[in-house]
Amino acid sequence: MAGRTFVTGDIHGDLDALLRIQSQLPPLDEDDTLVFLGDYLDRGPASAEVISLLRQLPERTPARVVTLRGNHEDAWLRVIAHGWPEFVRPPTHGCREAMESYVGPLDDPITETQEAALLSGSFFPPEVVAWMRDLPYWFEDEHGIYVHAGLIERDGIFLHPRDTQPRSALLWYRNQRFFRGYQGKRVVFGHTTTEYLPEELSSFTPEDPKDLWAGPCTVGLDTGAGKGGFLTTLELPAMLVYESRRPPGSAPISVDPPASS
Repeated sequence: MAGRTFVTGDIHGDLDALLRIQSQLPPLDEDDTLVFLGDYLDRGPASAEVISLLRQLPERTPARVVTLRGNHEDAWLRVIAHGWPEFVRPPTHGCREAMESYVGPLDDPITETQEAALLSGSFFPPEVVAWMRDLPYWFEDEHGIYVHAGLIERDGIFLHPRDTQPRSALLWYRNQRFFRGYQGKRVVFGHTTTEYLPEELSSFTPEDPKDLWAGPCTVGLDTGAGKGGFLTTLELPAMLVYESRRPPGSAPISVDPPASS
C-alpha cells in the first residue's frame, strides 16, 4: 500500500506559517512523501529562511521531500539570466522583501547599488540559484499529479505534464476551463489564490472562499500565505486538511466529513 502524501501550497516567505504546519503533521516514515508546490519566496519577510529550511528538510525527515518549481522561482531565474524589471519592480510581487531577507533592510529610497542587485538577483547565494534551477516542474504518485499552476489544455484535451512544452507553462497557466471542467486523475495545484476559484464547485467549506478549494478532480492550495492569508497542507489519500491559522495541536479537518448519525 502506498504511503501518505502531504502537499503544501504556496509559502511566499511565511516561515511562521510553515513551522506551524510542520508542527501539526503526524510522525512521518520512509513511505511518506512531502510535496511543496513552489513559490517559496517573495512577499513574506523570510524567503531566505524558508528556502534554507526546505533545503535542509531531506536530512531532517525520513519522508521523501519533493520541492516543485513555482512561477516566482521561475521568474527569478529569468531575472538572473537576462533581467526582468517588469517582474521585479511591482511592489505586489514582493521582490524587495526577498532581497531584504538575504541582505537586511534596504534604504528608502533604495540606492542605485541596491537597485542593481535587486534587478539582477545577484544577492542570491550561488547555491540557492543552483537549487532553484534543479527544482522539478511536476511530480506524480499513486494519489495524484502535483503541479504549481495546473494542466495545459490543447485542442480540448488537458495534457499530462510530461507532454507539456514549454514546461514553464505549468507554472504560469490560469484557465477557468481547467478549474471547472478537468476530469481525470486528481491534480493538486497552487498559484491561483483559492478566493478566485469557483467557490460553488468546492466541497470543502464552500462558505469560506479563502479556504482550501476542492473541486471534483482538482484541489487548490494557495490560501494566501505571505500576503495576509495562511498556509494549507493536504494529506492524501485521506483528504485531511492542516492549516497554519489553527491552534497548535489541532486535529486535521476532513474534506469529506462523515455524515452525522
